[in-house]
Amino acid sequence: MLYIGELVNTHGIKGEVRIISFFKYKNIIFKPNNYLYINNEKLKIKTYRKHKNYDMVTFENYDNINDILKFKGNKVYINKDEFKFPGPLNEDLFGKKVYDKDKYIGTLINIINNNGQEILVIKGNKEYLIPYVDEFVKNIGSTIQLDLIKGFIDED
Repeated sequence: MLYIGELVNTHGIKGEVRIISFFKYKNIIFKPNNYLYINNEKLKIKTYRKHKNYDMVTFENYDNINDILKFKGNKVYINKDEFKFPGPLNEDLFGKKVYDKDKYIGTLINIINNNGQEILVIKGNKEYLIPYVDEFVKNIGSTIQLDLIKGFIDED
């Protein structure tokens, strides 16, 4: 199971819920007839829409606020084997060695979403923050290959 967010509240009285998610491929996950897992229950998505910074979802066979309240405050998961993603999942990149051209700079320890773009957090001699954009990230395989401009990595 892969964590994708949290069901933070209900919305209205007809079983709609608010999910906060920073998952990279939400456009693939949040579609009718796909499944989400909450409290080890497999729930089929009936409807989906965006509202502010929430992902608004209703589930089949849950048409009343009283039925859905038991999921409030719980983590939301997917079975990643049920989906085909166009690129690597952030969670699969953690622990990979990171190189700037041919120079080792550290290990990827986290990816931060700052609502504008994702930022790689690399732990080496220092902790480096690198924008996760095609301009700098050139290849992802067994390692992560970067092509950074002067100034991103201090050469002390």
